[in-house]
Amino acid sequence: MSHDPTVNAGDIARLAGVGRAAVSNWRRRHDDFPQPIGGTANQPLFSLRQVESWLRRYGKSYQVSLGDRVWQRLKAAGDLRLGELVAQAGALLTRAATSTTGGPGGAPDDAARLPAGPAPATGGSGPEGDGLDELVRGLGELDRELAGLVLELGAELGPQAAYEFLCERYLEAHSRRLSVTREDVAGLMVRLVSAGGGETLLDPACGVGTLLLSPARPAKVLGQELSETSAAITAARLRLRGVEARVVAGDSMRADGFAGERADAVVCDPPFNERAWGYEELTGDPRWEYGLPPRGEPELAWVQHCLTHVRPRGLVAILMPPAAASRRPGRRIRANLLRAGALRAVVALPGSDLWLLRRPAAGERPPSEVLILDATADLSVVEPAWQAYLEDRSDQTVRIIDLLADEVDMTPARHQRHDDVGRAFAEARDRFLAAAAVPPDLKVLEQPLDQPATTLGDLIKEGLVTTSQAPARMAADGGEIPVLTPDDVLNGRPPSGRTAMQQGLVLIRPGDVVASYSAVRVMEDGGGAALGPHLTLYRVDSRRLDPDFLAGFLRAAGGRVTTGSSRFDVRRTRLPRLSLKEQKAYGEAFRQLAVLEDAIRETSSLGQTLIRLGLDGLADGHLHPQS
Repeated sequence: MSHDPTVNAGDIARLAGVGRAAVSNWRRRHDDFPQPIGGTANQPLFSLRQVESWLRRYGKSYQVSLGDRVWQRLKAAGDLRLGELVAQAGALLTRAATSTTGGPGGAPDDAARLPAGPAPATGGSGPEGDGLDELVRGLGELDRELAGLVLELGAELGPQAAYEFLCERYLEAHSRRLSVTREDVAGLMVRLVSAGGGETLLDPACGVGTLLLSPARPAKVLGQELSETSAAITAARLRLRGVEARVVAGDSMRADGFAGERADAVVCDPPFNERAWGYEELTGDPRWEYGLPPRGEPELAWVQHCLTHVRPRGLVAILMPPAAASRRPGRRIRANLLRAGALRAVVALPGSDLWLLRRPAAGERPPSEVLILDATADLSVVEPAWQAYLEDRSDQTVRIIDLLADEVDMTPARHQRHDDVGRAFAEARDRFLAAAAVPPDLKVLEQPLDQPATTLGDLIKEGLVTTSQAPARMAADGGEIPVLTPDDVLNGRPPSGRTAMQQGLVLIRPGDVVASYSAVRVMEDGGGAALGPHLTLYRVDSRRLDPDFLAGFLRAAGGRVTTGSSRFDVRRTRLPRLSLKEQKAYGEAFRQLAVLEDAIRETSSLGQTLIRLGLDGLADGHLHPQS
């Protein structure tokens, strides 16, 4: 493989601690700035060594963390081989972690000591010699030098955190090719099907493992994925968490890896609109208990595949395209699912529908109603509504006999209670207007201020900032202590996780700065919550340092300020040396920008709801234009 790693403009900005605009300015103003050696006109790639040389020549401060060096070496192989190398890095970290825990059954711990590199080119003994050769045997794409760097990263961060860092970068690099279920939706799906207990969870289209990695999962998981690379990545991610897992590669439709097996629950985010799903070969397949799926309705094949693999009374949560609730070719199968009592709920989510199914037991009487719910504006309504339905006290159900007498159209918008449309529109409009925010009033300067600067590392040495991280392993279920997750930080919501009291928990206080891979937030209220995995907490001496001031410059530096990006990168974040009064002025401007960002996110969701309610209300006569 190539030994000349490449970087894009975003990578250069992150390494130098500047914005992408600064990199663009360097390219325009300096004739000797390195020329692209690959990529495209819109996404050029540069030689990392040439960029480092240029930065040194011009006295630009930069730091290439160990994580970044490993990632750039992996990327140097090119897009076609990148996934394979990431998968092999996971296999290497898994082997090394397993070897430190006393055998193949050992559960790796983030604190496990791994053999460190980089490895010498030849000979040697111990981890860098014979031990490394043993670990990389069979991983032909991973050369010894790169393998040593991967192990060194695992020794620095812990094997699980190191691999999650590489997976995060891989998903970012291939965000247009890889379909990844939203974390909040994945957690919701697993909680819904796991509420009744059970030991085994299956995902027959597991991708890179998002659904199977949910903290609410049971003890044992099964997964199948068409892509061998994605299946290997999933297996490594699960194994590094100590999860008992069996993941196979192959086409679930044509080559079912779990034929004849039934799990306690099934979750699935299948590929939508995949016409080549095997209609011709599978016409007589015994899985089609509720009818042969039409050629253009592959999602109904996935629904029946999932039901085949769940035990009687077991639950299935599957994401479906919204059109699947009403398309005419699938009418007969939807009707059969309803008659048998298999389809229990259709819930509208942003961009997709969630179908909840229950495999009927022999002789069981089917229900007379189905839950149909619109949760596009607020996912938190789903679990209470589902629980109310299970307890036969829901007011959001539709009679199955009415659906069967019509077009079997289960589109949630169609079954919105019409007497509520006008009220819901008015409430959504008020919330939309209330969520609006304005940007801060900032003065435009002709030339940037030349201010004395310091770094986060210096502030830590001076005692102005202390840093904390969560324990390497936390109890995922059964606790009463709320846990702040990276997704909570990103979306500005209250802690959504739970854990039990244990040694080393970091409890959050008001004014703490909490950072994830992609977000930084100043906590207004600790609420007794604990810091979750993959987060870093920065606690300031408020007599000398403003937390909003610190948070703003961390965000400006790129927002990648967790262990996954290496503490050395973070500590080189530059801040101007200012009086506390001046810091507070900066901090207020940064805070207003954070409020604006949250408002934009909220108004985007509310706007879609407002439009849908307005269309429905105008169409059915419950809303009228102002005269």
